[in-house]
Amino acid sequence: MGIIRTIGSEFTEGKGTSFTVWAPEATEVEVIIKSPTQNTLSLQREAFGYWTGASEEVESGATYMYRLNGETERPDPASQFQPTTVHEASAVVDHTKFKWEEKDWKGLPLEKYIIYELHVGTFSEEGTFAGIEKKLPELKELGITAIELMPISQFPGERNWGYDGVYPFAAQNSYGGPEGLKSLVNACHKEGIAVVLDVVYNHMGPEGNYLNDYGPYFTSKYNTPWGAALNFDDAHSDHVRNFFIQNALMWLRDFHIDALRLDAVHAILDMGSKHFLQELQEHINQLGEQTGREYLLIAESDMNNVRLLNPIEQGGYGLAAQWMDDYHHAVHTLVTGEREGYYEDYGEPEHLVKTLEHGFIYNGIYSEHRKKTLGTDATQNPAKQFVVCAQNHDQVGNRMLGERLTQLVSFEKLKLVAGLVLLSPYTPMLFMGEEYGEQNPFLYFVSHTDKELAELVRKGRREEFSAFAWKGEAPDPQAEETFQKSKLQHSYHQNEQQRQLRDFYKALIQLRKTAPAFSKLEKQNLTASFDQTTQVLHLTHTGQQPFVHCMFNFSDKAQQISVPQEAGNKWEVLLNSSDVQWGGQSNRSAAAESGTNSFLLQPESLLTLQSKN
Repeated sequence: MGIIRTIGSEFTEGKGTSFTVWAPEATEVEVIIKSPTQNTLSLQREAFGYWTGASEEVESGATYMYRLNGETERPDPASQFQPTTVHEASAVVDHTKFKWEEKDWKGLPLEKYIIYELHVGTFSEEGTFAGIEKKLPELKELGITAIELMPISQFPGERNWGYDGVYPFAAQNSYGGPEGLKSLVNACHKEGIAVVLDVVYNHMGPEGNYLNDYGPYFTSKYNTPWGAALNFDDAHSDHVRNFFIQNALMWLRDFHIDALRLDAVHAILDMGSKHFLQELQEHINQLGEQTGREYLLIAESDMNNVRLLNPIEQGGYGLAAQWMDDYHHAVHTLVTGEREGYYEDYGEPEHLVKTLEHGFIYNGIYSEHRKKTLGTDATQNPAKQFVVCAQNHDQVGNRMLGERLTQLVSFEKLKLVAGLVLLSPYTPMLFMGEEYGEQNPFLYFVSHTDKELAELVRKGRREEFSAFAWKGEAPDPQAEETFQKSKLQHSYHQNEQQRQLRDFYKALIQLRKTAPAFSKLEKQNLTASFDQTTQVLHLTHTGQQPFVHCMFNFSDKAQQISVPQEAGNKWEVLLNSSDVQWGGQSNRSAAAESGTNSFLLQPESLLTLQSKN
């Protein structure tokens, strides 16, 4: 493994605070203590351009900036808290004072993850970590076993998706800062819920990004959609890699986070002999050995490459899992009929069958949209390694009007879609509000203080939608109204149909957790087929007796279906999405003809059967 050393400020009770910053091109570096008393500390240059020093007088909570070459004052690139803005002083954090109450929490195995992705600012009325804490009992009651927080690293202003963060080590001040995050993680673990944190190692936001003042954090070798690429393989790259490795270790070690979701890893550009992702995984493994816990790295990638997942000893990077866009696109195109933009590569029933049985649809075949051959074969990779969803922040929020499936398909189809996610062999993920059919959109929003930058963002959003046949005007990302419109209403307490949909999600989750056939969720224990005549998808899980057979009626007509007897077994109805208790028009027993294996599927409905002797 490469050069590894701690960076930033580190407070130790009785010893004060030490400071370490990488600034290889600087001739002089000082720490300017801003509060509670003003002071200046000169740092000493060490090997590779690291500058270090310590002061017994600097306590936790003190604010400071670095002064480079006697003139330029900047916040700490590894700041662990920005009490005011991205442009002002950093604060010293004491990681020893928080009292953890997790008892024997060791995390959850990946196969137990049922992920709930949420955005801190819009999930609750408060828009804070504490606001999420209040709603944890509702998520636990639903059956959620892991929450995934969209990025919480300090960004400009108070409204942002989080991908414009400029201080990767600092939990957003308006969300509750580092103490608020620890409190939330602690509360989750007490409820038996794991925490996944979305981190961004492929680019930095523009406003408040002062990394160039410190050193060659970026390289001109590559370009990304967000500008110059971070320097993972050029001169001085060891220290940029160290910066992000230290960041990952901090979240897992000091904040007790269970898993990191790595944003757009295809934009982590590294042609070196050992890819950054492999080195990161090796450090995560080492931390796990030291703490007796297993930490997970989950990649977002659009390359359909199993190298991310394959074991290091087999030439892979050894990551735990990755998001699988193919599954989302196959489901979305079938239920909405949309085929514009990147959806042009999808929309046929056989796509859904293929992704259920093999993982990637584009597994070394030609993509019309990309005009090139794409992907590798994922058939042999364990199903748990693929995170699937029907909605997420990208697929909803990157629509011009931020419409959820609630606005795009019928109520009955929402239940059908729920089954496609929760009854698949893969690791399921829900997007906040999906479980009850939230009506509010999830729009793209920012709160840049730089007016020129805000205008560039507006222009960029308009251009982004040119490939899609979406009508209307893109909402202003900078307007507070855009942010407020995106807040969840949690209206299922007052809305009967929403309550029924949520109850259906709860029943599906319970089925996934308890049915013996789901105890060994592997592609090899599953068969899928699509009947073009009836427009019914058949999905059978045979991991363990009794088997489970799922039928998804994509047509708008009722279908009478005969199901083959399984080794002499007959079938009984476990779950019928068209049942009146889920807001449908029939009841569970009405689906089955007495004494036969013939079943009536209502339009756009899901019927789940279990074999019986």
